[in-house]
Amino acid sequence: MFFRSATALFSLIFILLLSASGRDGRDVLGKMPRMTVERVPLDLGDPGRTRVGALTYLGGIRLKSPDRAFGGFSSMRILGDDFTLLSDGGTFIRFRMGGDWVPHGLQFGDLPDGPANGWLKSERDSESMTSDPATGRVWVGFENYNAIWRYNTDLTRAERSARPAAMRDWSKNGGPESLVRLHDGRFLVLGETTRPKGSRTGREGLMFPGDPTTPGIKPIRFVYMPPGELYDPSDAVQLPDGRLIVLNRRFSVPGLFTAKLTLVDPRAIRPGAVVRGLEIATLAAPLIHDNYEALAVTREGDDTILWIASDDNQQFWEWSLLLKFRIEFAKR
Repeated sequence: MFFRSATALFSLIFILLLSASGRDGRDVLGKMPRMTVERVPLDLGDPGRTRVGALTYLGGIRLKSPDRAFGGFSSMRILGDDFTLLSDGGTFIRFRMGGDWVPHGLQFGDLPDGPANGWLKSERDSESMTSDPATGRVWVGFENYNAIWRYNTDLTRAERSARPAAMRDWSKNGGPESLVRLHDGRFLVLGETTRPKGSRTGREGLMFPGDPTTPGIKPIRFVYMPPGELYDPSDAVQLPDGRLIVLNRRFSVPGLFTAKLTLVDPRAIRPGAVVRGLEIATLAAPLIHDNYEALAVTREGDDTILWIASDDNQQFWEWSLLLKFRIEFAKR
């Protein structure tokens, strides 16, 4: 455990130094998609365990590929059995998968446009993604440039982009980590580490009345309070009943990664409001834990399903995980 923790700490410092320099080159996925998966239990020491907080574990897989650009998944979209996982380097994978947990029709892709020319990783630091189920359009949030870009449904064409004035002063490495298109057409954005002036623990939050790439559109500001000073919001998603689930992540030694899921009522979001969530689950040792950064919600009959994916930072000691849970309180 000490070796893994020490390795993790030094690797994280190295990653942060590269990110801060902004000069690390960007690898793109190859033209011959290859990926294998292996099933993973919720608790390695107790394979029969399935319950964590308000969630029931339905299964999960570890994704692996020999492609050097594979991994780093920071956001995802699931439509039926169609999965899209977007990395923080502007690359993405797509596949279909049913109840057998066997991926089919694997495709590798690369965002066709984005901030700057895309030769550097900092120019494609795509940390968040959301979509409109009616039109299929996709919005992607980029750190470093604190920008939001809109793409067509299969991510092959950029339609327009914006660098909202309200995000202009956000941290380059702590910008729009969470981006959600609400059912009513509004857009929620949470800064990962950007704090409002005078706040030690709060994070900057914005609510746009519509498409954030619309010229001249202005959001309202609010403050999101994570469930602890060391937790950063890394993604968010809206449930069918309108409430939001926020994924909050912490890195520490020796515990490595811990994640807490909080439930937020969007009706509490008003100009200047301080918004707190209700904690519904914690993913920490001895449960399988990693750098969880991506959420998606689907429906299976009367059940609401929560999917969680992790960003392995393309490090050997981290995993690319895709986990499936049933939300017990969301049953109808």
